[in-house]
Order: sequence, then C-alpha cells, then structure tokens
Amino acid sequence: MELASKYNPQDVESKWYEYWLNNKLFSSKPDGREAYTVVIPPPNVTGVLHMGHMLNNTIQDILVRRARMEGKNACWVPGTDHASIATEAKVVARLAEQGIKKTDLSRDEFLKHAWDWTHEHGGIILKQLRRLGASCDWDRTAFTMDEKRSESVIKVFCDLYNKGLIYRGVRMVNWDPQAQTALSDEEVIYQDEHSKLYYLRYHVVEDPDKFAIVATTRPETIMGDTAMCINPNDPKNAWLKGKHVIVPLVGREIPVIEDDYVDIEFGTGCLKVTPAHDINDHALGLKHGLQTIDIFNDNGTISEEAGMYVGMDRMDVRKQIAKDLEKAGLMEKVEDYNNKVGYSERTHVPIEPKLSTQWFLKMQHFADLALQPVMDDDIQFYPSKYKNTYRHWLENIKDWCISRQLWWGHRIPAYYFTVNGKQEVVVAETAEAALKLAQQKDCALTMNDIEQDSDCLDTWFSSWLWPISLFDGINNPDNKEIQYYYPTADLITGPDIIFFWVARMIMAGYEYKGQMPFRHVYFTGIVRDKLGRKMSKSLGNSPDPIALIDKYGADGVRMGMMLSAPAGNDILFDESLCEQGRNFNNKIWNAFRLVKGWEVTDTEQPQTSKLATAWFEAKLRTTNEEVNDLFSKYRISEALMVVYRLFWDEFSSWYLEMIKPAYGTPIDTKTYQQTLNFFDILLKMLHPFMPFITEELWQHLYERKEGESIMTQQLDIPTPTDDEKSLTEEIEVVKQIVSGVRMIRNQKNISPKETLELVAIGDNPFAAFNDIIIKMAHLSSIQTLTDKPADVAQFMVGTNEFAVPIGNLIDVEAELKKHEDQLKHLEGFLAGIQKKLSNSKFVANAPEAVVALERKKQSDTEEKIAALKDSMAELKKKK
Repeated sequence: MELASKYNPQDVESKWYEYWLNNKLFSSKPDGREAYTVVIPPPNVTGVLHMGHMLNNTIQDILVRRARMEGKNACWVPGTDHASIATEAKVVARLAEQGIKKTDLSRDEFLKHAWDWTHEHGGIILKQLRRLGASCDWDRTAFTMDEKRSESVIKVFCDLYNKGLIYRGVRMVNWDPQAQTALSDEEVIYQDEHSKLYYLRYHVVEDPDKFAIVATTRPETIMGDTAMCINPNDPKNAWLKGKHVIVPLVGREIPVIEDDYVDIEFGTGCLKVTPAHDINDHALGLKHGLQTIDIFNDNGTISEEAGMYVGMDRMDVRKQIAKDLEKAGLMEKVEDYNNKVGYSERTHVPIEPKLSTQWFLKMQHFADLALQPVMDDDIQFYPSKYKNTYRHWLENIKDWCISRQLWWGHRIPAYYFTVNGKQEVVVAETAEAALKLAQQKDCALTMNDIEQDSDCLDTWFSSWLWPISLFDGINNPDNKEIQYYYPTADLITGPDIIFFWVARMIMAGYEYKGQMPFRHVYFTGIVRDKLGRKMSKSLGNSPDPIALIDKYGADGVRMGMMLSAPAGNDILFDESLCEQGRNFNNKIWNAFRLVKGWEVTDTEQPQTSKLATAWFEAKLRTTNEEVNDLFSKYRISEALMVVYRLFWDEFSSWYLEMIKPAYGTPIDTKTYQQTLNFFDILLKMLHPFMPFITEELWQHLYERKEGESIMTQQLDIPTPTDDEKSLTEEIEVVKQIVSGVRMIRNQKNISPKETLELVAIGDNPFAAFNDIIIKMAHLSSIQTLTDKPADVAQFMVGTNEFAVPIGNLIDVEAELKKHEDQLKHLEGFLAGIQKKLSNSKFVANAPEAVVALERKKQSDTEEKIAALKDSMAELKKKK
C-alpha cells in the first residue's frame, strides 16, 4: 500500500487504535514476565479531559509503552472516581432546573437520579483518553463505587473501627455552606484576600463610660460572642481584668477572661471569643468553660439562635452589621487589611469553622507507617524536593474527618438503636450483621429498630485503597492478581494531591499489604499558559484538548506537551509546541518516503556509506544509552529531546545526506537494508512518545502479519563499545569541518553547486573521513600542505587549521557591498558608545564595572572596524 504524500493523522489514528483494541494488545494477564503496573489517577466520573489530564496520561502512556518494549508485562488500569461533592452538586443543580429540591426526594429517589447522571456522563473522559492513544487495559476499567471497590471500602471502615482507629465525636470542622458538608483540612485552600479590619466598641459593665475595643475581620459573628479575652501580660489592657463587657448591638453581658494565647500586638490586644465558629476560640471555650452559641445554619445563613439577622446570608450580614454598628456609634474605625481566607476546594466558597458530630480516622498510626519509607527512598519521589513537603505534613498530621453530609457516596456502615433510653451504635458490613451485634445488647431488637448513619465517606477514603482494591486485594488479599501486580511500579500525579491521595495510598499500602503501593512517584507540574497563568475556564486560557488533537494529531499534541514538561516544574504550554510536534511528524513521514522511494541495486557499498552506517550504528547505541539513563532519572522530557535530535539532526540532516545516492542513480542493497534497519530502531525509540505515526510507518517498513504491532517489539540495542564512542566523537569533528566549509560558502556568497577544494594546514588527523567530508561539503579534493596558500578563507576546528582557496570564486562587488553595510553598522554602534563615554556625568556616576564594559565594547568595535577596512582594501585590489 502506497503512503500518502502528506501525513494526515485523521487517516491513521482511529485505524490503529481500533487495531490495537481488536488484537487485545493493551490487555494483561499474570504470566512469567516481570510485571509493570500503573494505576490511573481516577478522574471524576462526570469530568471531561483537560490539559492536566493530557499531560498526566501522556506521561503514563510513555512509561507503559516503553515497559512493553522492554519485554515487561505492562498493565495500565483505568478507572474513574465518584467525586461525591462535585457529582452531587451537579445532580442537585439539574434537579433544580426541573423544579425539584433534593429535600423533596427520598435518599433512594435521589440516588436513582445520581446514577442516571453517572451513566449519562460517566466514561466520557475515558473515551477521550483513547483519542490521546492511552494504552489502558480497558477490560479492567473500575469505578470507586462499583461492587468490588464499594465492598473494599466498607470492609476497611469496619476493620479500622474495630482496631480503634475510627471514632465519632463533636469537633470543630471545616464546613462548606454550599455543599452543606464537612471537609478535611486538605480540602481547604487558603487565599490571600483584601478585606477589612473592624474595630468594635464593647461597653464595660463596671465602668459604663468606657469601651473595650476589639478588632475583628468578621463582625457578623458577634452574636456568638461568649467572652472577651486579654493576655494577662498585656499592661495596656490590665484595667479590664475581672470586668464584664456588653456585646455591641446584641446587648449580652460577657466576662473578660485572661489567656496568654492572645496576641498582644494584634489589633488592640482584645479578642472576641466565639467558641462555635473558630477552632482556637473553641479551645479557649473548653478551657474556660464558656457557653457555645451556633449562629449559622448549614447553608451559611443566620440561625434562630443568633436572635437577629435571622435567615440572612452571612456575607450580606457583614455589610449590614457594619452599617448598624456605625449608626449605633459602636464602630471605632475600619481599616484595610490583608489576610488569608479558607475556601472550599470543591465549591470555591469561604468555609465556616463549625462544631459538628463527625467520623474521624486517627492518623498518627498511619503517619508512623508512611514517613520512613519515603525518607529512606524505598519509595522514590521525582523530583525529590517533594520529600520535604511530604515530611512536614506527616510530622504535623491531624485526624482525618472522613464523614460527609451527602447521599452520593459510600454510606457509613454505622447503625444506631436505642437501649434503655440511650442511643447506641454498632459498625458492621451489612445491616444483618449490624442487627446481630445490636441484639447482643438487646435481643428483642428487630431490623426496624436500627437505623444506618445518613452520612457518606469522603471520596478519598475509597481512592486511598485504589492500588489494592483494583486487584481486589482487600476482599481477597491473597488472590493471584494482587500477588502478581502489587506493588505497582510508577505513580504519575500532580503535587497538589500529595496529601489527599499519595500519602494516604502509602498509608493504606503498609496497613493492608505490609508494603509500598508503588516504587516511584513522578510529580508533574501544573499546566499554565505561556504567560504563566494557571489554566482555567474562567480565564478562558485553556484549550480544548480534543480540538488540539483534531488540529495537530495526537502525536503532535503529545510531543507538544512533553517538550514543555520537566518533572515537577510548571508547564508553560504554548500551542506552537503542538505545531512543532506536527512538523516533526511530517519530517519523519517525508524521511520515510524518501528512503522507500530510492531505487536499489546490487552494487558494492561505497566507502562513504560504510563510514556513515558504522557511525550511525554507533550513534544509535550511544544515544540509547543516554535515553536509558534519562528514563532511569524520570527526565522524560529530556529523553524525548534526545530522540528528537537523533532523528532530526543526526539521521535526517547528516546520515541520509551521507548515504543519499546522486540524483537519478540507485542505492546499493547493503546500505539500503542497513538504513531500513536504522529506521526500524528509530521508530521503536520514538514509539512510546508518538505511538500512531510510528505504528503506521513500522507496518509499511516490511511485510507484517495480522496482529503484529510495533508496541510489542523489544528494543534491544547493545551498549556502545569504546571504539564506537570514539567514532561518534570523530564524526562530530568531521561535521565541524563540513560546517566550516559551508560557513565560508555562506559568508563569501559562493554557490552550493560550486565545487571547492579544502586544504588542511600542517596536518590532517581526519583523513580517514575524507570521503564523507568531500561528499558533504561538495569538494573536489582535500590536500594537506605545510604552508597556507594565498587568497584563502580559513577556519579552525579545535587546534586544526583548514583553508578554502577562493581565488576568483568571490563576487567582489557583492562582497564589498556586504562589508560596507557592516562597516556602517559598526561605525554607528561605535558613535553611540563614544557619546556615552564622553558624558562626564555617566562616567562619574555609573558603576565602575559598567564603565569598564563600555570601554571594552569601544575597543572591540574599533578592532572589528580596522579588520573590516583591511579586508575591504584587499578586495579593492582584486577589482
């Protein structure tokens, strides 16, 4: 089948992806080979592909395809995450469009809508990954709420509860008023904000003519004040000791308490204490026995308990209460203030600290398991700088709030019942098992007497089991697959989920398998636009990945992503890199068509081709050694650049020129076969990065059987010998000699068709390569002379001097014109420097180094002008 004259990705990509699927080339079953396992960071089930996914999955696919070509049993397991908060929010929004409130539905009715949404939107992102070329074992596709994964989650919850590591209690939590659920600390993003500092007047009960002034950023919380606190060591507020104050507008009398927690320097040194709405205030409240008044409803509006502003949104109250305080004469002043405000990572609204009954997982036990393996490099991070981030979090670990006030997710397997007027709780995998446990306390209980907890588990509570649960290692801990595929090899993820996911998977791995879940973690950077801004829908600076693939082809986009993707550094994505990728595809295509278009004859191999093939074989080996080293260090972007340069510069620009037969003449069989072999190896080296075009051309290289694919071919390149390394170094010098001749042609306006002579002055240590130099530089001969002949252009290669006799080859008029233009430019440049140096103020005030630099520029330019004038004088003699 003939190749098209131009490469068209649309003709190639879908064809080969279907071929790979039909021939089960992505599927993996345990066998005698070394396993290479990667589990996909599960994207949200209702999500669509964005640039971060593109980068992450391109890197995974490169590593998986490379592992296959190394003879490993590569298994890349895909799947999606149920994303409790995000998915429930979307379902609630769609129901609202239909005039239905979540509260109007039973739990089962709502879950039916949620499953309908999941079936409708779920899996879109996985289909899109196929367009990218992702070589996942799709038969293994998992979902965090499918049967196996759900059973695993419930089993683990019960196990940890029985071990005393899960508990239920009233704690101050991060509350998301929009999603109306608790969040873990890791789900709160702190943002710098320009806000206000309000100074409020609190009347002193014992001295009605005086005020105590409190500075606060949240005047809307004064309805929950139950004390004022001062530092006992603060002399300026010592007069308030033992007194009471009146909460402004509210009229409640509250005590002044003392605690060295208060920062003497902040504001006035007086702190309003609202135990229900601040984690530190809550600690003060417990310590000093203060009343707790919760003034917020779950949705962020003011509750009945506040007694005023009831039903208003908290942010509206802040504006209104400031006006009311001003009007009542209870506002001392308002200042601009910069502070950090916690936002929900999911809904992007400001969180509220809230006292709430929640389920927690004790984390110190897990931190003790997970810290040392990373610090000791049993699990290696790339780049290693993230070890410090990881260590800091684990050394300051807090218990994990694992319950969420949602219906979409894994329902907490806790069951409540009443015995002798007291509420009791049991935890069990099923309602039937829970009833049996409950009946141990009261044998008369029936199924109608127990009620399951309405909360769900945090989505990450299922994700932390992912490398184990994908192989059913929780339900069946000794099954054949978990024993073969676990631990996995490489995890590719973003550093933003190092706490959410990476650390917790390590914890679960050591808790449930007694070993690491993966050996290496490669942290990608954040994809930003070329201005350095994080890509987002709101900025409109994030391209549609599928549109990019349509425009440049998957291989072009993959290459564009990787050219800008050093490990751990943010990626400044520029669409022109995809264009560069597409151009590279075209380069490969055209080089292939050139080679396959040559006529072949059974003649003796020329000396130039003998040298060229020996050199390129050596070059392949040395380059492959470099690529292997870069992959071992996870410097994948650099590895791509090395292979890119090997093909573009070494193979296309040098090797093919060295062996190319003269126009209209055939190439010898031996050189042709060796060239096809080189092409085969190059395609294999490129395949992990650019799977589609390499498959297409590999299939055209020789006759192939149905089911054969480049992806299953092993890339077995021997390491280079010392002689081969020397040969590659010698050819680098040869290339410099050829470039030197080409430079003279360019400088002297000598036509490329003009045959030149090259003279080696004194010695020519590269005479063995004369045939190549003569062909590549278009020379008639190379001579070695003791003395330099007259009328030559010369250049140096290292310590070796070469000359090209130019005689009458130069167009004197054109050369003079070029010199005159250059002289004019240099004289103008010199005039500017002289003007600056003649300015006494500049010389007197500028740093000494700056003045010295200008003087050096002056002397250098004067030397260039003198040399140019000498050259012009010589040229004029020839006229």
